[in-house]
Amino acid sequence: MADPGVVVIGAGMAGLVSALQLAARGLPVTVVEAAQAPGGKIRQLQVNGAPIDSGPTVFTLRWIFDEVLASVGTRLEDEVRITPLPVLARHFWDPDIGGGQVASLDLFADARASQDAVARFAGPAEARRFAGFCAQACEVYATLEGPFIRSTSPTMGRMVGDLGLRGLSVLSRLGPMRSLWDSLGRHFTDPRLRQLFGRYATYCGSSPWEAPATLMLIAQVEMDGVWAVEGGMHALARMLERLARAQGVTFRYGAACERIELQGGRVSGVHLANGERLDAQRVVFNGDVAALHQGLLGDAARTAAPRVGPRSLSAVTWSMHTRAEGLALDRHNVFFTGDYRSEFADIFGLGRLPRRPTVYLCAQDRGTGVADTGAPQRLLALVNAPAVGGQGRLSSEALDECEHQTFSLLRRCGLTLQPQARESVRTTPDDFHRLFPGTGGALYGQATHGWNSAFARSPAASPVPGLFLAGGSVHPGPGVPMAAMSGQLAAAAVMASLGSTSRSRPVATSGGMSTRSATTGSSA
Repeated sequence: MADPGVVVIGAGMAGLVSALQLAARGLPVTVVEAAQAPGGKIRQLQVNGAPIDSGPTVFTLRWIFDEVLASVGTRLEDEVRITPLPVLARHFWDPDIGGGQVASLDLFADARASQDAVARFAGPAEARRFAGFCAQACEVYATLEGPFIRSTSPTMGRMVGDLGLRGLSVLSRLGPMRSLWDSLGRHFTDPRLRQLFGRYATYCGSSPWEAPATLMLIAQVEMDGVWAVEGGMHALARMLERLARAQGVTFRYGAACERIELQGGRVSGVHLANGERLDAQRVVFNGDVAALHQGLLGDAARTAAPRVGPRSLSAVTWSMHTRAEGLALDRHNVFFTGDYRSEFADIFGLGRLPRRPTVYLCAQDRGTGVADTGAPQRLLALVNAPAVGGQGRLSSEALDECEHQTFSLLRRCGLTLQPQARESVRTTPDDFHRLFPGTGGALYGQATHGWNSAFARSPAASPVPGLFLAGGSVHPGPGVPMAAMSGQLAAAAVMASLGSTSRSRPVATSGGMSTRSATTGSSA
């Protein structure tokens, strides 16, 4: 009988990478996706006639994509245009905590420029502490990249063995059982710098008071480079889809997966919401494992995700195409208030929207010339929120108050945004929950809280024979590059289950430029 091949559920970043690499190794691959386009959380919204990146906006760790594309005989720069950003992010602090003055700090791709900026911002002694922090972040990243990030299924015992004496010494000096917030207190005396680097915990959907100190390695990830993608982050998804099609992958959009079927204890197919059944001896699930755990893809698949920890952060976002006046923005901007702890106490402790939110603002036309003309700009504003979507706990009044606090902070810092209704689309945890059922709107899988949380994420090979897991809710974690790596790990696990990787066929080099462009079958 002909091999029915692999069905990939979800065309998010991990699903696209898995499909591409499996097809390149000779397997028939079909991708089913509930949405009408690839990308999953990497989504674009059309607002006032403009495409707005309304999901992840930061492109880092390009070496992961270099590896993915090299595996199919092409190069990233031949498939999509990316531009390195000289400024990693611009940071502002509420003038209410600075005697009426707006404090700002840029961090640069050039490490020396960042150190000089910190010296001007907080003094030479703090700049020396910043240099020490950067050195430790680099050391932690180098220590954990192989034994943890690249590992197919890290465990505490296995990682300790892989680290060796030198790696264990690095983690011992860090104090891995400390929280990130405590660790930052050993580096910085200026509370604003502690606040700035504490925000990296939110990249994993977590609180800096609960996240492990090892998450300081995210600082090194950014210092290794941040790029802008022509056509937006969605161009990455479109590029991978195009390459996958060239390898023979079939894409089925508007095709939500209703149930994963098992026979004799192993995967035998998938049932779509339209009643269709697809034979499959191997399935890659690119979605949040919470959906499996809750039985949203059938009771038989529940055991594929026996471990699901506390939910990570959700968000309230505003996708805007409007004028921005009064403040010099860079591409990535962060606006801080004075009471940082209250934000996470509200979200994780009380399950409510923060009364004093930190605001991230991506000015997507920076560097294109549009931002200098006075024309409407493409903007995404985001504040952290509790993952309580689908529970009826976020009233319209609470959301309106959150919006008021968000735009009031921007105004106090000197930025005027007054989008009309047609110029802005608000997305809430309830909306994210509808897109990604079972999550409550959580955008990062489970929260990375506690030193052992890193080992709680499911590996690519699930306990269910023939069912493999990929995406930001499984190892190695959330974020575009980590999701891409999980796709690699899932593809490798599928090939390992076949007992050989000798099925690969020659792959054609694909050139050309990419142009711009979840439900239980939708990708996370």
